[in-house]
Amino acid sequence: MQGTGSRKIIVLDDDPTGSQTVHSCLLLTRWDTPTLKAALRAKGPLFFVLTNTRSMGPDEAADTVRAVCRNLRVALGDLAREGVAIRPIFVSRSDSTLRGHYPVETDVMTEELGPFDAHFLIPAFFEGGRVTRGGRHYVLMDGVPVPVHETEFARDTVFGYRNSDLREYVAEKTSGRIGAEEVSLFTLTDVRAGCGARLKGLSDNVCCVVDAVQQSDLDQFARAATEAVDAGQRFLFRSAASLLTSLANLPPQPVPPEAMSGYARAAVGVVVVGSHVRKTTEQLGVLMREPDVWAVEIDVDRAQKGDRAFVAQILGEIDAAHAAHKTPILFTSRAERQFADTQERLRFGAAVSSFLMRIVQSLPETTGFLISKGGITSNDVLSTGLVLDSCEVVGQILPGCSVVCCPKDHPHHPLMPVVIFPGNVGDAEALKTAYRRMIGRF
Repeated sequence: MQGTGSRKIIVLDDDPTGSQTVHSCLLLTRWDTPTLKAALRAKGPLFFVLTNTRSMGPDEAADTVRAVCRNLRVALGDLAREGVAIRPIFVSRSDSTLRGHYPVETDVMTEELGPFDAHFLIPAFFEGGRVTRGGRHYVLMDGVPVPVHETEFARDTVFGYRNSDLREYVAEKTSGRIGAEEVSLFTLTDVRAGCGARLKGLSDNVCCVVDAVQQSDLDQFARAATEAVDAGQRFLFRSAASLLTSLANLPPQPVPPEAMSGYARAAVGVVVVGSHVRKTTEQLGVLMREPDVWAVEIDVDRAQKGDRAFVAQILGEIDAAHAAHKTPILFTSRAERQFADTQERLRFGAAVSSFLMRIVQSLPETTGFLISKGGITSNDVLSTGLVLDSCEVVGQILPGCSVVCCPKDHPHHPLMPVVIFPGNVGDAEALKTAYRRMIGRF
């Protein structure tokens, strides 16, 4: 049966970095039915619901995704009764290095929004150097493809894994419920030759893995997939950001990356660094050598205790930096910490984030822009620090780094730009480049 209504890509994003390849779309930090209906009615081919589930345990993540899905179902039903027909494409957007609640999130989405004819794993993210070939996922390091299970990401204490072959990864993460031999692989040859007929023949929520080593691969796959959806197929995608570029098929962003300083309200801002991956620490070191920045190290032991005097001290440092016409860089202490279990690590991270958000909530109005480094940190900045219900992605300041703007009626920072900078994106100079672009220095 042919699909009816306008197509809308609905992305449940487990941190706010999934918008890192698109522009002119909404990010929602709440998912009540009226907010979802407004987003479904809004212009543009896609929107994001920021669930922040990567910061949660599996049960809380499942409950959160279920709540979003149930409200989505109501919103879509309401609009249909009002004569607004929408043909949804559902995406569970997660990390390009395979860290996240799979299959928890796709299982819940299937229960609440299915049935689906297939669900696809497509973690390729070209801006970050992540590619899939022969069903195996790689991270490009200095131009060399390294199987992802050999990287630091696979040793994550919450989301670790043993397999780079995505078929084996599925079997591992589903504890054998889906065997590796049951996963259907779309090779580069399949994708480039055209796979429309095969997509239209999928059924029973078969799990599929898709090869991609360049954007044109996903462009071709997305065209075939959307044609299949238009013909009545129902698909669920578990992907990184690059698939969204192809599905949305947007024109170039209105403001080029080099001109993003035009959004800044002043020449000084604030940089908040929460991510602890090695790449972030390297980028932080380069940024700290800039002449007009002011280093503010935040001791995580004091932060996780919620020390009120420490909050005041940090805010005083920010005021002093701005008075000296410098941009303060707030970064958590870099020492590696060991935790007894996953829950202890999540609790510690939540306590430190809570401290950082108390700082963001009290940022002075002299703050011309904000750069937030780290996915979970950025989600908390938008939802808790700046208390945004939604905001618009205006574009990318660097490949993989979104800029969003606060609404013009924000009580403290109207139209202030916020750079969402994932922890594991960019070369050593990338954070410095983003900072320089925000202040208009080249």
